[in-house]
Amino acid sequence: MQILLLNGPNLNLLGRREPGIYGTRSFEDYLPELVEAFPQFELVYFQSNHEGGLIDKLHEVGFSYHGIVLNAGGFTHTSVALADAVAAIGSPVIEVHLSNLHAREEFRQRSLLGRHCAGSISGFGLESYRLALHYLDGQRPKRMGFRV
Repeated sequence: MQILLLNGPNLNLLGRREPGIYGTRSFEDYLPELVEAFPQFELVYFQSNHEGGLIDKLHEVGFSYHGIVLNAGGFTHTSVALADAVAAIGSPVIEVHLSNLHAREEFRQRSLLGRHCAGSISGFGLESYRLALHYLDGQRPKRMGFRV
């Protein structure tokens, strides 16, 4: 089962960018732990600082992968196009964030993506990814949510 770990803008700087908020480890340093902990999955990692790159990747795998773990970074709060891409695909998406969005600035407390995701996890640092993978491992994911 293939799972996409999709990281958005500035997450390539993990471990160096605002370590008091985002920690001191890079995602590349953490990824081998996830691979070891979830041998039942083929974890595919992709990061882009560009909105179109994230959308293209969602379109590419969004109908064939078992699930997608998405940390859209700042696009979480601003990108209607990314939200539309998540809504358009068939693979379940788990939204993750390293920091607790509800403890951050007001503009960061709103997600345009969340209503299209199976769930959202925030505030547990890099462990947010592990929690999302536990969900995907224990569930037969299906699209959930509260569409109007």
